[in-house]
Amino acid sequence: MSVMKAGLEDIVVSTSDICFIDGHEGRLLYRGYDVNDLVARSTFEEVCSLLWYGRLPTRKELEAHVKALASTANRKLPPKIITMLRQLPKKATPMEVLRTGVSALSAFDPDAGNLSHEAELRKTIRLTAQMPTLVAAWERIRRGKPVVAPNPRLSLAANFLTMLTGKKPTPLAVKTFDVALILHADHEFNASTFAARVTAGTLADLHSCIVSAIGALKGPLHGGANEQVMLMVEKIGKPERADAWVKNFLAQPGARIMGFGHRVYRVEDPRAKHLRRMALELGQEAGDTSSVQIIETINRVVGEQKKIFPNVDLFSGAGYKTMGIPIDQFTPIFAMSRVSGWAAHVMEQHGNNRLIRPRAEYTGPTREQYKPIDQR
Repeated sequence: MSVMKAGLEDIVVSTSDICFIDGHEGRLLYRGYDVNDLVARSTFEEVCSLLWYGRLPTRKELEAHVKALASTANRKLPPKIITMLRQLPKKATPMEVLRTGVSALSAFDPDAGNLSHEAELRKTIRLTAQMPTLVAAWERIRRGKPVVAPNPRLSLAANFLTMLTGKKPTPLAVKTFDVALILHADHEFNASTFAARVTAGTLADLHSCIVSAIGALKGPLHGGANEQVMLMVEKIGKPERADAWVKNFLAQPGARIMGFGHRVYRVEDPRAKHLRRMALELGQEAGDTSSVQIIETINRVVGEQKKIFPNVDLFSGAGYKTMGIPIDQFTPIFAMSRVSGWAAHVMEQHGNNRLIRPRAEYTGPTREQYKPIDQR
């Protein structure tokens, strides 16, 4: 007998050895490694290698991997892509531009139509290196500022912040951003990853799979939650207003505050504690912790009244804001990190592929009689 659950909740649709979430213990593992250990000891570049190759690299392998991700040849955008960006309406959202840009990049990729594993690895490296350049370039263009070229001597985190702001980031900002990239790298069969795998199941190319994932991520119930958190923080304005504001908001019928709860976790999202700590440290360095104070109050009141725990989206935006990142760039940054996981899942799907074709439980009529149009 088939089982039907709305939203496929708790339905196992495939096997995977990329990522494991223990929702009851609050653990997140990449290829068996606890994300807490990776945050403390690793880098985003090394985590990418782990996700794509299935194991931690040797020193020599990591050096070659970092060099490939940082190379100007892989990070730079084709000139025609920059021209395309300049022709887009300035009102276009960063997620719309990212979706369009990734799709356009496939036309310039030398391995675009090659589905071999080796070619997919090359495309994965290029796309992971190009997406930060694409996001930063659009931010500069829409603000009327000159595009900053990528720097092959900088890590992915440091390079992105430099290209985005045009200024050298602080070591704490670089470390915080690198940790955020690690924490967002993969999360099992979430909506965008599943979208990528469904597309991969048709034997579509990597760029098409990533565009599908970006489309799913664009929805506010998936990737946009941290944007909504920071818009709420801006509405509250001052820490002393937060307690009353949240209580009044929760008293309204159907009120929902983003940044809380999760389909899988039954305890606090293990990623939240790291982003809470680093957002506070960034605020202290900048001399303004008001956003974190507001969010802490939101966390306390929601916890008391709703008995639910914060997820990864509650505190990430506060850190991004302190780094000078606009709110509508939060979700593209999510994609910049998650492309590492998306690509790993696409390669896994292609490696042992079966077309994903679920069924629906039909609830409509079954014996309708057709009537000519003049009798209806």
